[in-house]
Amino acid sequence: MREKVDVCIVGGGPGGLLLAYLLAQKEVNVLLLESASHIAKTFRGEHINEEGEAILKKHHLFEAIEQKGMLKMERLEYWRNGELQKSIEADPQIGHLGIHVPQVNLLEAISEKAQSLPHFTCFLNARVTELIQDDSGTFIGVKAKHGDEKIEVACDLIVGADGRYSTVRKKAHIATEIRKHGFDLLWARIPAPKGWQPSIKMALVDGMQISLFTQTYDFVQIGWNIAEGSYPQLRKQPFEPFIEKLIEAYPQLADSVRENIHSWKDFVLLDVFSSQTESWGKDGLALIGDAVHAMTPTGAFGLNSAMKDADVLAELIDQQCIDRIQATQCEVKRREEVEKLQAIQIEKEQGFASQFALQV
Repeated sequence: MREKVDVCIVGGGPGGLLLAYLLAQKEVNVLLLESASHIAKTFRGEHINEEGEAILKKHHLFEAIEQKGMLKMERLEYWRNGELQKSIEADPQIGHLGIHVPQVNLLEAISEKAQSLPHFTCFLNARVTELIQDDSGTFIGVKAKHGDEKIEVACDLIVGADGRYSTVRKKAHIATEIRKHGFDLLWARIPAPKGWQPSIKMALVDGMQISLFTQTYDFVQIGWNIAEGSYPQLRKQPFEPFIEKLIEAYPQLADSVRENIHSWKDFVLLDVFSSQTESWGKDGLALIGDAVHAMTPTGAFGLNSAMKDADVLAELIDQQCIDRIQATQCEVKRREEVEKLQAIQIEKEQGFASQFALQV
């Protein structure tokens, strides 16, 4: 099967889907290729910040997402030895310290808006197998498998929005520099205890960070930093002493933890790293989000940065300039800002322990 569109976007996460919606609104013919069989795939980073909120409101998406369900964080707390040490309240003018938006709510709200537009098409269960170039080296399309069917898509612009292990980036031979941060992350999700207030809680255990993020629908997400590469060895050790440290850090979670976390299998491992690519694209190709600048979970910048990339790139594209768009135009507007955020992440990680210094 052959398709001809203006822009082919690979990856249906928040950045790719938002870009597809914004371009379709401008009557740019867009085909979105998503490798998963459904648009609302599992996603770990689900907190939007003030900038992400502004982008969603700018494009009249915030209310639709809010109707599906979201939760505003009221405070940031630091816990020491099972007791609250200090608390930071949300700025009244902003109204929150981050908003939890379930992945399914965010993507469904944007997808529903996009599906109503005649210039938007989405193929699920579609994996890119090859990028197509002309004799000058310009990228002019992709080959993919849509289920069991082979498809060929001709387009004026390919956008790689397919995450930190981006197939588009690899097949375009764009080099990326990986930075390890000295830790990996274990995720777990448990029901919130009765009376739990929307908040982000931080604790320091054995020199490593354990964070709690309140989630919509009365859940708590646990983010437990562990030493880089230590998980295989950690799994060989008894589970109970490990989980007791979580209960000691947050005693109010004792019942929920014991009822819902029974083994190492109840955690999901995230290999933590950040990255920057040598360029944000080539002729006929652009990269956004984690495909061009992976971030660590610190500060929850990744999701919001992907949406900002989409917002900026969409402003540069219209029917008259698609074939002349240069990835460098988006890069000029975004690289410096992204590098600042990545530097902030490193600063936060390196200075985390200082938040628990005893007050004199």
